[in-house]
Amino acid sequence: MYLPNKRRWLPWLAGFLVLAFLVIAFHLLRDVLAPFITAAVLAYILNPLVGKLESKGVKRTRASMWVMALSFGLLLGLLLVIVPMLVKQVQSIVAKMPMLLKWIQNIALPWLNSKLEGHITLNNDTLIAWLQDNASNIQNAIQNTLSVVMQQGGSLAGSIGNLALLPLILYYFLLDWERWAAGLRLIVPRRYIDTYSRISGSMDTVLGEFLRGQLTVMLIMGLIYGLGLMMVGLDSGFAIGMVAGILVFVPYLGAFTGLLLATLAAVLQFGSWAGLFAVWGVFAVGQFLESFFITPKIVGDRIGLSPFWVIFALMAFGNLLGFVGMLVALPLAAICLVLLREGKTAYLDSRFYRRTK
Repeated sequence: MYLPNKRRWLPWLAGFLVLAFLVIAFHLLRDVLAPFITAAVLAYILNPLVGKLESKGVKRTRASMWVMALSFGLLLGLLLVIVPMLVKQVQSIVAKMPMLLKWIQNIALPWLNSKLEGHITLNNDTLIAWLQDNASNIQNAIQNTLSVVMQQGGSLAGSIGNLALLPLILYYFLLDWERWAAGLRLIVPRRYIDTYSRISGSMDTVLGEFLRGQLTVMLIMGLIYGLGLMMVGLDSGFAIGMVAGILVFVPYLGAFTGLLLATLAAVLQFGSWAGLFAVWGVFAVGQFLESFFITPKIVGDRIGLSPFWVIFALMAFGNLLGFVGMLVALPLAAICLVLLREGKTAYLDSRFYRRTK
């Protein structure tokens, strides 16, 4: 498509204005938009499945209901498995805290002193003295935490209400997704339709490959960590592994969180270096498989969202928009990536860049 030079910047200006408007709207309405943004991301991921059911002769209303029910059924089943196991693990950790202190005193600290030639000790008198010295700070921290919890009580109730609305919102997103997409394409000026089709196609490719691929990676890594920890005999190992897998979408956070929880659980359960090395081996193998085989094969390096930009996007949009920002961080990062690629191509093809004099 050819546009006069004085008008070629108009699509870019319109795109950036729309993006700026969306960011401002998300910021102002972040508390209200959380279930809608969550439903929109889930609908984008699940819409191809609805389309496949439609191609088999299933009406879209029924297909949307089936897909919504299946997705929330799987999520509910996963929660029913993971949450009780995590609660049991937390109770076990609290009950075995004296054993943990004993392990630190009799095994960990002697080994650390032998390596560092130090004289670190831990005993009841040391703990009591530390608690006495920091009693006021601990009390103030507890009071501040309780006040924050009380202030956020209304927000928590609102979040529970939003969560209850999520299945209904997801159903309507799935039902009307194709109609909305067609309506959006219809209002684009015809002289810009080729540019819109190219850019939206690139965005769809990047978002689809990343979101669906990352969801698959999360499931695979959760199973690898969970089954691996079960094989080494760790209690609640499957729950810890699934939590680590779910957090894989933030680079290295899933492995680090899972390793921390599994290490603490292994110390309390096994009380030996052999048990710790077995748990660490599971995460070493899992991290190796994720970094060199699973993520490159399923998500693909061609998407271009490096771990650096993923972490930056999550932190930046989370700081700007709160929880809603965390939900839209990766989709917006992918959209910005496509726009930057288009802008770079337009710049390199421009007369300003190519002119030598």
